[in-house]
Amino acid sequence: MQRRDSFFGRRKGKRLRPGRAALLERRLPDLLIDIAAPPPTRLETLFALPVRDVRLEIGFGGGEHLVHQALNSPDRGFIGIEPFVNGLAKAVQAVESHGLGNVRLYDQDAGPLMDWMPAGSLARVDLLYPDPWPKRRHWKRRFVNRQNLERIHRVLRPGGTFRFVSDIASYVEWTLSQVHRRGELEWTAEAADDWRRPWPGWPGTRYEAKALGEGRRPAYLVFRKPDGPGGGDQFGSGAISTSSTCRLPQ
Repeated sequence: MQRRDSFFGRRKGKRLRPGRAALLERRLPDLLIDIAAPPPTRLETLFALPVRDVRLEIGFGGGEHLVHQALNSPDRGFIGIEPFVNGLAKAVQAVESHGLGNVRLYDQDAGPLMDWMPAGSLARVDLLYPDPWPKRRHWKRRFVNRQNLERIHRVLRPGGTFRFVSDIASYVEWTLSQVHRRGELEWTAEAADDWRRPWPGWPGTRYEAKALGEGRRPAYLVFRKPDGPGGGDQFGSGAISTSSTCRLPQ
């Protein structure tokens, strides 16, 4: 049985156009990371171009943010995870059309890939608008959970960040609570605008535009792995306090 500890949902949508399907078949093998091979000592060696650090995006959808980041930071390496074939095909097409040499892809669950990565090998992990699984009986399917937070903490280098954005209030509060419970990552917000406003250089996504059009306001959370041993027990600062339910202040 296929292991599914971090992704639940469809893997295929509409049939791909012949040209896009042919490009996917031709280019994807060169871009995919093979976790059956031994992991490199440094993830930077996975890229065709020299890069100074590596960042991971989990569930990149159509690849808009992933490609935007890669275009604007050609000296950084970007690994994108997306099991949904249609989104994967869009990303491959964008990588091909822009000639990007600083992007690698993975088309399976995020958990095994993070387990394969060397400890302290990532500068940042992005989780952007993940499936909120709003029904209580499905909350166990949410990507933010104890096991995945442990994985994120392990693969981040000291000072590295975990960025999360969602327009679903219950998932935002869930994430704050889960991170607070683990006590290994620091929430960096010092004022409400730190989570109400998009991050610098944020290009937005099609999903976000839809959410805003329907009146839902996203929250942009940033958590940091402390530099030294024994850190990670701080949660926000004096300007942002949290209750036992870790609700965002209004």
